[in-house]
Amino acid sequence: MENEATGKLSPWLKPITYLGRNWLTLAGAVLTTSSAITLVGFWFREAMQTKPLNPYTGMVLYLMLPGVFVVGLLLIPAGLLWDRHQLKKKGIHPDLVPQPDFKSPLFLRAVGLIGLATLVNVAILGAASVQGVEYLDSAQFCGQTCHTVMNPEHTAYLESPHSRVSCVECHIGPGASWFVQSKLSGVRQVFAVALNTYSRPIPSPVEQLRPARETCEQCHWPQKFHGDKFVVKQKYSEDEANTLLTTVLVMKVGGRSGGEFKGIHGRHLDLAAPISYISTDGRRQVIPRVFLSDGKGGKVEYVAETKAPATKADTKPAEGAKKEELRTMDCVDCHNRPTHKFWLPERAVDSAMTSGLISPKIPFVKKKAVEALKAAKGPQAQAAAQIAAALTDYYQKTYPDLVQKEKPLLDAAVKETQAIYARNVDDHMRITWGTHPENIGHEDFPGCFRCHDDNHKSSTGKVITQDCDKCHTILATEEANPKILKDLGIGG
Repeated sequence: MENEATGKLSPWLKPITYLGRNWLTLAGAVLTTSSAITLVGFWFREAMQTKPLNPYTGMVLYLMLPGVFVVGLLLIPAGLLWDRHQLKKKGIHPDLVPQPDFKSPLFLRAVGLIGLATLVNVAILGAASVQGVEYLDSAQFCGQTCHTVMNPEHTAYLESPHSRVSCVECHIGPGASWFVQSKLSGVRQVFAVALNTYSRPIPSPVEQLRPARETCEQCHWPQKFHGDKFVVKQKYSEDEANTLLTTVLVMKVGGRSGGEFKGIHGRHLDLAAPISYISTDGRRQVIPRVFLSDGKGGKVEYVAETKAPATKADTKPAEGAKKEELRTMDCVDCHNRPTHKFWLPERAVDSAMTSGLISPKIPFVKKKAVEALKAAKGPQAQAAAQIAAALTDYYQKTYPDLVQKEKPLLDAAVKETQAIYARNVDDHMRITWGTHPENIGHEDFPGCFRCHDDNHKSSTGKVITQDCDKCHTILATEEANPKILKDLGIGG
């Protein structure tokens, strides 16, 4: 029975045995088969588990193994051609070599086997290509594979409102041209990481970023965000009671209304009468000249009469930045950190206290947490130890009863303060408090006041006003219990 089965299989196995005649083809067959089995096995495993793969496992699975698969495929015909050439040189033409003859059963079997193998290989290679592109476009690859470089940006991304939006939707957007550009740019970045020549910190803004109208406005349509927005902002005093202070505003967001553009969005993003400006620091923080189109081909130029005042923002020219940049205004000129936002200590602690991660019941916790954050230096582990020591030492000396009675609250405050440092400071990438200014508002950085400073004047004496009422109506300013909220039935 065994000889009979072997006899039946041998005509189909005969073409396959030719693969083993030379080491090159045999090596190609081994590489292709083993990588294909590994790929398919990992795909099944990935489909069965919900936990994402380690980023380095992803690199091997989605980038390296498909490369090994393709190399193996190329080695098989290369080895066959080389072996045929060697046999011809020796004048040997064994029956095992399938000759191109459609009347030959051996040749037809070889064609059938090659056709079947081709279909399988195309299916595997196609699936691997799709998986590879998806992996290259994933936040895991962008943020974690080159983790020493992108760790601060990825950490900020995970804490942002856009954490469920993939990186490529904003940094690349739809279409083939920007996809190709991004991959070519990615090659340069890979070499920069490999050779340790990347900038620290990553320069901001990204000059080659795709226009916001082709990315941001796929979801956000400024002309449709119209009307007014009721805003309540809270902060805590640095007194013993951590007094809660509330500011209430009505923001004049604007947009298109009644056939004309009004408010903040309407005036700044009117396509018929665009605003452009020249910045001179490479960071779009120093803006000496602003141009306002009238929509009829005319343009009014506003020039800053005096030098911009010193601010918290680091206005040193960005590394490799042009001295002057002429730019037409769009979303990211104000919303410049929509995803990769780095907080200042005061704002971060306020947010943590509002959410309950740091209890306002702890005396002076706002003041002491901010002090500890500003004093901490060095890598995260070292800074975390400094923060823990600063807070625990203070409360053990000043409020020993609190340490005994409310230890869980104090431990939670220490832990969150350490987390704030880890999210906003990175010693390796030289990111510290205020490294990346945010242009929305004007509390911590120049923001709106880069242009709205009563200092930019036209030739006719008209200025870009700093009038608060142009953008918002202030209903309460840092009040302990604003009457307006009581009248509206908001809050306790």
